[in-house]
This record gives sequence, C-alpha cells and structure tokens, in this order.
Amino acid sequence: MQWILALAFCVAIIGLVFSLWKRQSIFSMPRGNAKMIEISDLIHKGAISFLKAEYKVIAIFMVIVAIILFLAFGLPSAALFVFGALLSLSACTIGMDTSTSANSRTTQAAIKSVKAGFNVAFSSGTVMGFAVVSLGLLGIALCYFFLVKVELFYAFGFGASSIALFARVGGGIFTKAADVGADLVGKVEKGIPEDDPRNPAVIADNVGDNVGDVAGMGADLFESYVGAIIAAMVIGFLLLGPNGVLITIALATIGLIASIIATAAVKVSKENLFGAIDKGIFVASLLMAIFSYFFLMAFFPLLPLPFGTTGLFLAVVAGLAGAIIIGYSTEFVTSPYHSPTQKIAQAATTGAGTGIIAGLSTGMLSTVVPVLTVGAVIMISYFFAGTLGIAIAAVGMLGTLGLTLASETYGSVADNSAGIAEMAGLGEKVRERTELLDAVGNSTAAIGKGFAISSAALTAIALFASYIIVAKLAAIDVSKPSVTVGLFLGALMPFVFSAFTMSAVGKAAVAMVEEVRRQFKTIKGLMQGKAKPDYEKCISISTNAALHEMIFPGILAILAPITVGVVLGVESLGGFLAGAIATGFMLAVFMANAGAAWDNAKKFIEKGNFGGKGSEAHKAAVVGDTVGDPFKDTAGPSLNILIKLMTIVALLVVPLII
Repeated sequence: MQWILALAFCVAIIGLVFSLWKRQSIFSMPRGNAKMIEISDLIHKGAISFLKAEYKVIAIFMVIVAIILFLAFGLPSAALFVFGALLSLSACTIGMDTSTSANSRTTQAAIKSVKAGFNVAFSSGTVMGFAVVSLGLLGIALCYFFLVKVELFYAFGFGASSIALFARVGGGIFTKAADVGADLVGKVEKGIPEDDPRNPAVIADNVGDNVGDVAGMGADLFESYVGAIIAAMVIGFLLLGPNGVLITIALATIGLIASIIATAAVKVSKENLFGAIDKGIFVASLLMAIFSYFFLMAFFPLLPLPFGTTGLFLAVVAGLAGAIIIGYSTEFVTSPYHSPTQKIAQAATTGAGTGIIAGLSTGMLSTVVPVLTVGAVIMISYFFAGTLGIAIAAVGMLGTLGLTLASETYGSVADNSAGIAEMAGLGEKVRERTELLDAVGNSTAAIGKGFAISSAALTAIALFASYIIVAKLAAIDVSKPSVTVGLFLGALMPFVFSAFTMSAVGKAAVAMVEEVRRQFKTIKGLMQGKAKPDYEKCISISTNAALHEMIFPGILAILAPITVGVVLGVESLGGFLAGAIATGFMLAVFMANAGAAWDNAKKFIEKGNFGGKGSEAHKAAVVGDTVGDPFKDTAGPSLNILIKLMTIVALLVVPLII
C-alpha cells in the first residue's frame, strides 16, 4: 500500500504546480493605467511590509518554542514544529503576494467585462486555496515517510496552529483598525464614499483585506486541514494500524484531485454569476464522494468498524454534507438578499441602537443550524464508524478546501478591485462591474467564514477524541469538582480571548480615527482632492497595533491548557477542552454572522433602500457595521484557532503530565 503515499506526493506536487501556474498566468495579465498601478503598489507594499514585520515577531517565537520542545521532547518534535510553521508561512506568503498583485489586474479585466474580471479574481483565489492544501498534504506525507511515528505529528500541527493564531489575530487587528477608522471619519463625519482616495485610511483598509482574509484565513484553514488529518491518522493508527494512516492520507489526496478537476466547473455568465463558485464546490464534493467510495471498496473492503467500509464512507459523506449545509445557512442569515439582514437594515431606520439589537439577535439565532449540523455529523459519523468516523468526517468536510478557500480569497481580491476602480476614477460602468464582483465576494466570504468556523469545531472535536485516547481516559466525569472547575475555565477562555482582541481593535481604531481627523485638518486641499493624504502613516498605525496586541492572546492560548493540566490534572484538562470547544464554537458563529449581517445591512441601505447613502438609517447602519467589524474579522475568526491550538497544546503536554 506504499503506492498511496507515493500518490499523495505526486498529487500534492501537481496541486502546487497548478497553484503556481495559476499565479504565473495572473502575473502575465495587464495591470491597468498608471493610477491603478500606483494604488495597487501601495496596497502590495503595505501588505508585504506588515508580513515582514509580523514574521520577525513569529521568528523569535518559533526559536523559543523550538528550544523548549527540543529540551522536553527531543529533536524530532522541535523539527516538526518548525516544519509545520514554515509551510504555513509559505502558503500565506504565496497567497498574499498573489492577491495584492491581482487586484488591479481584476479591475483592468473588468473594464472588458464582468466575466473577465471574475476569472482573474477567482484564479487568484485558487492560488491560495491550492497552495494551502498542497503544502499541507505534502508536509504530512513527508513527515510520515521519514518518521512513521504518528504521535509526533502533533508538533507539526502545533507549528501550523501557532502561525494561524498570529496571522489571524494580527491580521484581524490590522484590518479592522483601518476599516473602523476609515468608516467613522470618512462615511459618518465627512460623508465621502467608501474607498474615496481622499481618506487617509483607505489604503490601510485595502491592505487589511489581504492580511486578514487572505493570509489570516489561509493560515487558519491550513491549521484545520492538517489538524483534521493528524487527528484521523492518530486514531486510525491506534484502531487499524498503518492502514488507518494510509486511508486518511488517501482521502485527503482524493479531495485535492476532486478540487482540481472541479475548477473547470467554475464557469461564469451574466445569469449565473452568484452560482459559479457554488457549482464548483458542489462538483468537488460530489467527485470526492464518488472517488472515495470506489477507493475504499476497492482497496479496504473489510475494515473492522461498526458498519465496515461502508460506515467509513458514510462518515466522509456526512462531513461533505455538513460543510454545504452550514455554508448555505450562513449565507441565508448574512446575505442582503434575504430577510434576516434586511430586517436589521429596517431596524436601523429608528437608530443605531435598534440596529445593533437586531444584529445581536440575528447572530445569536444563527448558531442553531451550525450547532445542530455539527451535532448531526458527529452522531452520524460515530454511529457508522466510531471515534475514527468523527475524525474522518472532519477530513471529508475539509476535503474540498482548495475550492472553498479559493472562494474566500476571491472576495478579498474583488473588494480591492472595487476600491481601485473608485480611487482611480474609472467611471460608473467599471465601478458597477467591480461592485457586482464584490457583492459575489461578500456572499462567498460569508460562506467561507461559516465553513472555517464549523470545520474548526469538527477538527477540534476530532483532536479532542484523540486526546481522550492518548490520555487513556475511559470518560470525563463532570461530577468531580476539579473537572467542573476545568469545564468552567475552558468555557471562560473564548470570552477572555475575545475581550483582548476586541479591546485591541478598539484601541487601534481610536489611534486611526485621530490620525485621519488630523490629516483632514492639517493637510490643506485634502478634502478638495488637491492634495494627497499620508497613507503610510495609517498603515504604520495598524501594523504597530497588530504586532503589539497579538502577543498576549497568543501566550494566553498556549499557557492556559498547560497550567490547567499541571494544576488540576489530565481529566480536568479534558473538561477544560470540552468547555472551550463548546463556547468557542458558538461564540465564533454568533460573532461572525452578526458582524456579516451588520455589514450587509449597511450595503443594503447603500443600494437605495430605507433612504440610501447619507440617510439617518445609513449612518445608524455604519455604526452597527463598526461594531460588527471586529466581531466578524478579528474576535470571531480568531476563536477558530483558539480551540484548535489549545487542544493541540494539550495533546503535546499530556504525556509529560501523565
């Protein structure tokens, strides 16, 4: 069966070549006129500068942790940690560099047609999507080929988780500080349009779209992807021996093959612009299900599981179906074309307070479908394939990640493209086309965030299942006082973590607002468009705030599970993880969906509803969107990483505690 490992190598390399080929095809396209190139270069320079500054902080962290792992567990664990971190950083860098170079090319293509603009933006998304999946699969296959000992793989996952935490938290703080500052001063105080070149924070806002939703999201899902595979490999090895590992690697490989083929199904026309990416995801899911069935039946027909090989296949299908259900429930709640978001817009007609109350209510209610769906996936997969089924369902849910992440990254490129069209003054027709591309991106971004959160929850549960096995716990008895305390401490962690990240955005936003106000007051002719703002100063404010404020939440996420395990014991640490996963999942869904709904309620009003731009309802909706910005792009998504990182840390240290 070693041919499965060879196939994984080959497919991972093909996926990486496919990603780089797409990247090269984008770079061969025209960038537009001098003004468009100037704006694109400012965004690219700001994004790369932030990454370089962030990587310096991460490098120090990596060295310290690698030394600790070397002293505690030996060289293999330290090397795997560094390897996982470097692969995650590589994927982020490839995606960020491509997206910040594709923005003006998308705008230039949109001058020709909406279809042409869509193709460029989606191609940029596939670069990130397939770089993440290919590097993740390649890394896992290499680790298994050289080490074989699957229990060491948690260190690889820890490396990926660490990068994800810093990329998500740092990127989230950066983007929302800029966004809030640009909106509060530009839209509310000055009454100028979004992406107006007179606004000093507008370039920082566009940079933030990339560092948050490209680099941050990419690192987040890279972590989920490798975490799900590692959990399934460990459980599979304990239950089925080497075959359990090979089955997991094979299913991930099949998912990548299905995703590459399904990119051909993403064909856009004026009639199906919103459905083009959806079609690709459906095709990828269907192909993965079909390929998985024939592979399992052909090579592993007699697995010793409750329902044999058929049960394992049904676990894969449960994961695939869960991803689609959660994605579209999220889209319904947050889309401006459906009633939940429209009701928030209507509530804004009576003031910011009522708009915020409506958004909070919508976000809270939106947790129902994801929680029920994840619960159903867990029950179905466990019924048919036991504990291994839960982990395999997570692999199934993330199997089509190449396309799902491509749709998320597409949204950031389309958003930048619309901004460049506005700032470069390309006219109403081009602006309408790029706004349409951006509207599609808002829809795919909402689906992507719902997918990221739910897959994170299922991955964390799969890792939690492997924790119970590794810790040799028959059960976790919550009637024990120490376990109850652990449960409550775990449930507390997402709230404390969110408080720090929300506070960080608030402090950075205050500095941004003050700087934007200062420039409007002191730079003569800025409001009249006769002078240029100091964009780099605003980028610097966001960068410094992000780097400074991301350190403490990161340290907290690592030290909390270690402290609970050492002080209260292994079983209490299990209770801690259970509490953190439950509240972290629901809080993340609530925050992400409430924030997206507030954002799209504002956009619904801007289209001419309830008074349109400049109306009292619009001003109230902007305030709601300001509250929602750190909800959906900082605190909410960061909880994805928190619950996975703490579980990985627990898995690493539990042998020492025992």
